[in-house]
This record gives sequence, C-alpha cells and structure tokens, in this order.
Amino acid sequence: MKKTGIFKTTKKDGSVYYRVSITKSGKHISLGSFTKQREASKCYDEANDILKNTTVDEHSYDKYKYIPFDKFIILLNYRDNGIYIHNPIYLKKNYFNYYLDENTVLKFDRDDLFYYSNHKICKRGNHLFCNEYGNQINIAERYSIPAYAVLNRDYRFKNGDIYDYTYSNIEILNKFHGVKRIVKGNKVFFESRIHIKGYTKIGEYEDEITASIAYNKAADLLMKKIDKTYRLNFPELNAKEYARIYTEIKLPDSIAIYK
Repeated sequence: MKKTGIFKTTKKDGSVYYRVSITKSGKHISLGSFTKQREASKCYDEANDILKNTTVDEHSYDKYKYIPFDKFIILLNYRDNGIYIHNPIYLKKNYFNYYLDENTVLKFDRDDLFYYSNHKICKRGNHLFCNEYGNQINIAERYSIPAYAVLNRDYRFKNGDIYDYTYSNIEILNKFHGVKRIVKGNKVFFESRIHIKGYTKIGEYEDEITASIAYNKAADLLMKKIDKTYRLNFPELNAKEYARIYTEIKLPDSIAIYK
C-alpha cells in the first residue's frame, strides 16, 4: 500500500529513489530523498511523530534515525510557532536559534529573522558565512566586526559565547584599521600602527578618532612613496574637523622621512 507523502521517481540514469514530504495545516514540507522505500517510510513516520508529539523538543533528535536534523528543527518550529522557515531556525520570545548542527547553535535577535530565513549559514573552520550573489559574506560583517578583526582584541562576546550574535552581546573594541585600544591600569589610550616592512608605531592618542586619522595620514604619505595600497578609515566627522585633526598630527620620522 502506497503511503501518503512518498513519491517514487527516477533519475536520468534510470535508478529509482523516493521523495518524501508531509503536509501540515495546508503547508507542503519536503523532507528529503531516499534510495530505499522503507527508509522513506520511516522518515515520514518520524516527521508525523514530531508534528503530533508535543513532548518532542529541540533536544530530542537522538530518538530519530531517518529524518535529517535541519528538517527536524524546521518541523519543530512550524509545530510550535506556526511559521514555516526553510532554514533550521527555532523561534524564541525575543530571539531565535539557528542550528548549524546538533552541537552548534547560533543565537540572533528577532531583527535578523528575515535575513537568516532567506540566507543559509555555512561553516568552514571558525569561518561563518552566507552566500550572496556568488560571494561569501562573513556574518561578522553584519555586526560591524571588520574582516581583519581578532577576537578579544578588536571585539568580544560579552558573555563568552562566540555563537551569541545578539546585538547586546557584541562589543567592538577596535573598529578602525591600524588602531589598537590599550588599557594600562586605569588609563585607556589608543595606539596607531601601520605595516611597512613590519609594523611601525605611529603614536599614542587619547581617543580612537584621532588615532584613526593618524593612521590615515601615515597611509596617505606612504602611498605616495611606495607601491603599496592601504585601506583607510572613515570616522564620522565633518570635513572641517577631520582636516583640523589631520593637520595637527605629527608623524614620527620613521614614517615622515621614510624612503
């Protein structure tokens, strides 16, 4: 007897496989494909159990064998929240979880739901990215974390959880190129450095805006002298104030007379 939701089909090479789907409240949800009819049937039964058994939660996946993990989360979210999302997202009251796998759970604010509902997150080593128009976009860039940034030097997660991307949990420590925030005792200052053959110190400044402009001034000078390109900083200042600070900054001889 043919089970509802299981469809026999044939590949171009003539081999047979079985597509599985389930319908809930008028929503047709694809569950995957199997080479054996028995496995397809088991997957359908597991999906049906997830949708009907309210004791099943996000930590219950180990009781299932055939349904893919991402489909497990999708069904749970649809059952509990009434919203179908084709990525493995489970909605909470003020945030949502995005499950990369059983052991890797990313946390985001609800404001990001539209984006991650439509963009699949991929993981390669510690690199998390989404594909956009053929390009790999590091998700950290959505949270003003520069591509060159180093964890716990340039930014940090306040609660120590590197997978908690809620906005209140991310603190940017150094947001400008060539600028490093330094704490000595009760004193906080900002050091500017630029790479020539090695890193060369430009100076120490009381605020990061001045430090970022010092870096720009050094970069401007060096790009006129050597065949090298530097990425500049863009602090939020009007042109007049930027020019005033730029003019007042004196570069060290190691850069000013560099040949």
